Amino acid sequence: DPSLILPTESVRINDSLSYEEIPIQILDHQVCRLRTKDVAFVKVLWRNQFVEEATWEAEEDMKKRYPYLFESGGNVDQCTNFLLSAL
Repeated sequence: DPSLILPTESVRINDSLSYEEIPIQILDHQVCRLRTKDVAFVKVLWRNQFVEEATWEAEEDMKKRYPYLFESGGNVDQCTNFLLSAL
């Protein structure tokens, strides 16, 4: 299906022919109740992915790895600014 092919110019491919996925935005928040505790999850939109391909990740892990997503709602502009400052 040609619609699923990504242009390689927009994806930074490493020497090992892999690339790093970077989260762009938090789409949703959900708390799962277990017997003894509550576990918070966030639905994450990743760069180079469609909304339908967003994944549920543990909120605690995402806050540790990508704290900029949780500052003032974590919009795309903040993510872009963070990524540009990291370069």
